[in-house]
Amino acid sequence: MPQYAVLIHMPAPADPMTIPPEYVELLDRYPAQVAELGGSIVTGYALQPSTTATSIRGDVVTDGPFIEAKEVVAGFFVLEAPDFDTALAIARLNPATTVAGVELRPLFIPPAE
Repeated sequence: MPQYAVLIHMPAPADPMTIPPEYVELLDRYPAQVAELGGSIVTGYALQPSTTATSIRGDVVTDGPFIEAKEVVAGFFVLEAPDFDTALAIARLNPATTVAGVELRPLFIPPAE
């Protein structure tokens, strides 16, 4: 089954400890909604706040995120779904869409040798 990355955007600095209770309630329902649509969450992670980021560009290492932004990537998960339309329906139900947004991207599959 095809896999998709769902990147979760939240207002900066996206501290997971400040998630509002109504978001947690929506998040508790999300796995059942994913299953109802025929998908499954393969793995997922919340990230520490963007203030803990270290950026590396060539030989330059800097503290903090590389760019100033009102929203940052707060976490991600890998989703399996039968097709893009199903993955999109699942991503649209993600509670992060009520706070900021999510980005859906098909995972890269290297060409067969």
